[in-house]
Amino acid sequence: MPTFDHPATRKLALAGAVAAAGLLLAACGTDDSASSEAHHGETTASASPSRSATATESAAPGAFNDADVTFAQLMIPHHQQALEMARLADGRAEDTEIKRLVVDIEKAQGPEIEKMKTWLKSWGRPESAGHNGHAMAGMMSEQDMKALAAAKGSAFDRKFAELMIAHHEGAVEMAEAERKNGRDETAKKLADDVVRTQSAEVAQLRKILDRL
Repeated sequence: MPTFDHPATRKLALAGAVAAAGLLLAACGTDDSASSEAHHGETTASASPSRSATATESAAPGAFNDADVTFAQLMIPHHQQALEMARLADGRAEDTEIKRLVVDIEKAQGPEIEKMKTWLKSWGRPESAGHNGHAMAGMMSEQDMKALAAAKGSAFDRKFAELMIAHHEGAVEMAEAERKNGRDETAKKLADDVVRTQSAEVAQLRKILDRL
């Protein structure tokens, strides 16, 4: 019977064992490398900013209630009328401060309308719930709008200031109700902005009226 204790035989067996160990280590290294690359990819993906972050900045994803919905549904047409009033200033307004205020109103209220439309869509609610103008504080009548459109120069400036004061006061009233009764923090933050900015504009419009 042959013996396997021969030195050459032992050397051959040892070489085979070393080769096998090398193959095993290479396989492990490949797995670890792939795992590392996969992990690195996950880290990169999670660390990179979401492309939709900017788009959802104005969204209202939190818990909401009926007060939030009503606030958005009423404030959208309210803002839209303010923009209609502001557009009438083109070619009619004379006072420089009135003209600057018109630009401020357009810059603020246009984007706010889009925010509130986004909220209602995310909440699964319609933009309008059938509310008429009488349900919205400070809304101008058709006669008011016609009178404003018919005025020019200083007469327009005075009429615009008078009507916009009433319009802004109505918006502040609705915003204060949202701050008190609303639940969604994003909607309440917009209500804070409405109260702050439009109250300041009311004070400015009163000063303009005093000097016209």
